[in-house]
Amino acid sequence: MGAGAAGAPAAAATEVASEKGEQLTRAEREQLEAELAELEGPKRREVVQAIATARGHGDLSENFEYHAAKNEQGLLERRIAILRSRLHHAELIDEEKAAASGVVTVGSTVDLEREDGEVLTVEISSVGGVSPDSPVGRAVVGRAEGDEVEVEAPRGTWRARIVSIRRRG
Repeated sequence: MGAGAAGAPAAAATEVASEKGEQLTRAEREQLEAELAELEGPKRREVVQAIATARGHGDLSENFEYHAAKNEQGLLERRIAILRSRLHHAELIDEEKAAASGVVTVGSTVDLEREDGEVLTVEISSVGGVSPDSPVGRAVVGRAEGDEVEVEAPRGTWRARIVSIRRRG
């Protein structure tokens, strides 16, 4: 397939992502939900206990443990708010449809061969992989096997060919 054949799906995928928030596979969503449950449960209780313990040490104005625990609480609550927002606005990908599409989507593992012969394997993921919003992600999402892509990275532009696309599972 040539580069033109996959151009329309890439544009459609970009529009969907911007209207509905980030795209997640079921496994990515479950990973974020598990992290949120851990933060809202055991981690929050630990921080509350650390604040209570530090409070018992006396004068709060000069109590480093208290201020450190309060700072940790603020960071924890911010992470919880971010996770809640991501989950609320996320779009769950239809993985069967994505696999059948023949193009790179969130959840795809992609083998790229650079012009210099180096082979790279990347997983397009909003959680723990190459972000679809990164230079590599933007270059490959919506593209098919055999397509030539140009990656506009901070250290310079480079070209590669998509050798293969696969999904976990």
